[in-house]
Amino acid sequence: MARGKSWLGRIVRTVLWVALGCVVFSVGAVVLLRWINPPYSAFMAQSQIEAWMSRDRTYVFRHNWVDLARISPNLPLAVVAAEDQKFPEHWGFDVEAIEKAYQLNQHSHRVHGASTISQQVAKNLYLWPGRSYLRKGLEAYFTVLIESCWPKRRTLEIYLNIAEFGSGTYGAEAAAQRFFHKPAARLTRSDAAVLAAVLPNPRRYSAAAPSRFIQQRRDWILSQMQTLGGSEMLDEIDAYPNRHREEQSR
Repeated sequence: MARGKSWLGRIVRTVLWVALGCVVFSVGAVVLLRWINPPYSAFMAQSQIEAWMSRDRTYVFRHNWVDLARISPNLPLAVVAAEDQKFPEHWGFDVEAIEKAYQLNQHSHRVHGASTISQQVAKNLYLWPGRSYLRKGLEAYFTVLIESCWPKRRTLEIYLNIAEFGSGTYGAEAAAQRFFHKPAARLTRSDAAVLAAVLPNPRRYSAAAPSRFIQQRRDWILSQMQTLGGSEMLDEIDAYPNRHREEQSR
């Protein structure tokens, strides 16, 4: 009996040490990226592996990191307008959007998402595609870490550098060069709106030859960019959560 308890104790201790190691490693992986630019993401790796395994000779990997200061302010404004208009104020999750998506999914065969920019960074940078409870749980965990460790501008900067804008094309600079033959710093409002419009499915939609649907979505995004107040909104993006919390405490 004593030997059985000894083995059980060793197993429990091993599991606890492994769990602790995973937590420490994950926290470190998030904290370090507050200052270190990630050269790669989990989604980039998966995309390249899939291309190699399928022997896709047409696949070309494009990715060039650029700091947020070297990206036209039109693009961050466009992706916030298109993907997550509450990005400046939420803490990683848009509860209202999640509830709305849940209600829609109860009566529709089409799955409606409610991922914030923070959640998209978490899954694109650290995780794998899928809808399992394990992956969603890890996504929520990494989202909390990101919101706790990074300022909003850093989250947006990393998102704009790892988001897929076309097959094999990751980040603002690669997308600007491929589709508009110019650096990301020179993207116009219309260019930015087109790139933001294809984000939900960049392998189906093309920024180079936008369909009627993408053109309509571009026009909607342009109107939302104006409603959000233009690039001035981005200047205060990190100050907003603290100001919002102060206003609520009054």
